[in-house]
Amino acid sequence: MNPTLADEITSINSIYGDKTLTPLSQPADISSEPTTLCTLRLPASHHSVSLRLKFPYSYPDAPPAILGTQSVGDDIAKGEGAKVVEVVREILARIFEPGLPCIYDLLEEVAQALGGDDGEETGEEERAHGDETATTAATPMSASASASAPAAAAHTETSPADPAPPWTLSPVLTEKKSIFLARAAPATTPAQARTYLTHLLSTDKKAAKATHNISAWRIRDPSNEGIVYQDCDDDGETAAGGRLLKLLQVMDVWGVVVVVSRWYGGVKLGPDRFRLINEVAREALVLGGWGREGGGEGGGGKRTGKR
Repeated sequence: MNPTLADEITSINSIYGDKTLTPLSQPADISSEPTTLCTLRLPASHHSVSLRLKFPYSYPDAPPAILGTQSVGDDIAKGEGAKVVEVVREILARIFEPGLPCIYDLLEEVAQALGGDDGEETGEEERAHGDETATTAATPMSASASASAPAAAAHTETSPADPAPPWTLSPVLTEKKSIFLARAAPATTPAQARTYLTHLLSTDKKAAKATHNISAWRIRDPSNEGIVYQDCDDDGETAAGGRLLKLLQVMDVWGVVVVVSRWYGGVKLGPDRFRLINEVAREALVLGGWGREGGGEGGGGKRTGKR
């Protein structure tokens, strides 16, 4: 397996959950170019469908081949699997660009083509609806209608004299001179989440000088659990905020704001930067008590302070 594919597998699984992109064991064939077979579990309404992909060793200079379905759940109508394969092949042919890993974009496009991504708005779609998305639902995160954020979510001023947010810090991660550090804190309202961000950038000189401070939060309305808020900000690191919000959704954590600071070291990391951003964010969430894959509301603040 080439290193680019290995990094992409780690990145995809950190964003969408374990075993989304999984290598398959295969017998060695010295008579042909080395390839890697993987299963790709689809998102949203076709979550029980997984595809079989073959990656050439030259990937991402050459595209993967979609060989067909690996498994199809009982909830999928007869013949639907073949239709899904054709849809995914068409999307792959349209989005693939030589030299660029494509599985994240493929999954996002497939989610839209097959009926959306669990009814949630993320990343650029969410920002297109405004700075804040308020969702009203009979049960949290089901099919929903958008509403305006209430007056309680209005911008709140802060000052260095305000109490420091109860941040939980991840270990510092360094890759090719770039430095990554994540912070997570419990938040009960969007206004509180924004106040924490403002306080961090106005009181922590190192964070203020970071090249990017990527943030995301997910919050349930304390007075009505049918209303939830989620938002994200790339802070110049294109698409990173949406991926960070996706991590919170995959881990099913609520009542939390996460900030990942990146200090650029002069060496471009390519798509691997998304894996690193999510790696430190996941670490901060776990250390804060939100759990590894499924968390609740709140957090312990087990490692706090400035870094």
